[in-house]
Formats: sequence, structure tokens, C-alpha cells
Amino acid sequence: MARAAKSGNPRRAAPSSAAPAAKRIPAVDAARGIAVALMVAYHFCFDLNYFQLAVFDFYHSPFWLAARAAIVTLFLLLVGISLHLATENGLRLPSFLRRLGLLAGCAALVSASSYAMFPASGIFFGVLHFIVIASLLGLLFRRFHGVNLIVGMAWIAAGLLLQHPWFDQPWASWIGFMTYKPVTEDYVPLFPWFGVVLLGLFLGKTLSLKDWGAKQDNRQPGSPPARLLNWAGKHSLAIYMLHQPVLLGVLYFLSQLKG
Repeated sequence: MARAAKSGNPRRAAPSSAAPAAKRIPAVDAARGIAVALMVAYHFCFDLNYFQLAVFDFYHSPFWLAARAAIVTLFLLLVGISLHLATENGLRLPSFLRRLGLLAGCAALVSASSYAMFPASGIFFGVLHFIVIASLLGLLFRRFHGVNLIVGMAWIAAGLLLQHPWFDQPWASWIGFMTYKPVTEDYVPLFPWFGVVLLGLFLGKTLSLKDWGAKQDNRQPGSPPARLLNWAGKHSLAIYMLHQPVLLGVLYFLSQLKG
């Protein structure tokens, strides 16, 4: 991906009224596609357990707890990388606000549907809610590089090590530092998870400084699985919103046949 011209470069003599659109990097889309595939597999197993078609302990098993943490980590690293790539040549405010509004709307829909399905454990601050806040907060850090690595690691450590009963209050639980995990189907608090986004911002800038995006421009996916992953990465939000209704509908039908 081309970087903004340095001061003194004659090409800066022609100002633009809007920042140029960010290029897509196939490898980043493919990585997001892998995260999507892992998420769908995780939710498929969760739904099998919900309909009692299989038995998995998602709340205590080290395997499933680690699997969720790994999937969320991969998604949020990519949030940071993508935020850097999207704003590297300047913030395109209309596009950014449209995307933010879409995410906020989807987050509200997820909350409403989760409370309808799980009244006692609906989602009040899940991954989409977090990404909305992290996208805004990330704008304050997008121009940093090494600072993001240091602050990101410290942020994660603070979120994992510090607790205080004051943060157990319902209105403050989205921050983190709770002494217990709230009863909810998806919980991605600001601490420690924004630290992962900061690490993604650091990685995104590192890749740009090495002109990694430019080197990837002509490396389009060749095999059908690679193209599928690339496609899934480009449409991750739509897949996120649609895959559960599809899975739940199919498994509900199968559970009725079983009954």
C-alpha cells in the first residue's frame, strides 16, 4: 500500500479534498476469512450443544475457552490492522461514519435477538459493541507505532491482572476489571481487549513501513479454498450477522426430526 508522501515531495503540491481510498490486501482478507471460518465452526458446535445434538462445555472446558479467546484475538488484531490501513492516507470521515453506523446497528440487532433467545443472558457488550468503541478510540492511537506495542501489552496485562468490585456495577461492566464474568453470551470488555487492537495497529503500521501491502498487490488467491477465504474476509460482517440464523434454523429442523 502506498504511503502518504513525505514533506518536501513535489507530489504534495496537488492537494486532494478527500483521502484516497485504502487498498485491500488479499492476505489480510484471507486472514479475516480464516477467523470467520473458525467463528462459524465454533458457533456450529455451540448450536449443536444448545439443541442437545452434542455435548460441549463452553463455559468451563479449557479447550473451548482457549478457542474462543484465540478467535476473538485474531479478529481484533485484524480490526487494528484494518484501522491502520483504512486511515493510513488520512481519515475518510463519511466512509468511516457509515461503517461505524452499520456496526452500531448490527450490534443493537445482536443484543435484541440475543435477549429474545436468552432472556437471562443476553448480549449487552459483545464483539460488535466493542468494535464500535475500539474504532473510535483507535483513532487516537492510529499515528503511533512503537507506543502502540508498549501500551497494548500494558493494556492487556492490566485487563488480565487487575480487578475491583467498583467495576461490577452493571453500567461499568463494559470497561472490564470485574471480579466475575457477567452472565451474558458474549462479553468483550475494553480491558484487556483494546490492547489487542493496539497490537493490530502496531502490526498494520509495521507492514506498511515495509511496503508489505505493495508487495501483496499482485498476489491474488489462486486455489478455490483461498478465493473462498478471501471472499469471506471481504464480507465478514454479513456472514457474522447471517450465519447464526441459518445454523439455528437448520439445526432446529434436525432437532425436530430427532424428537
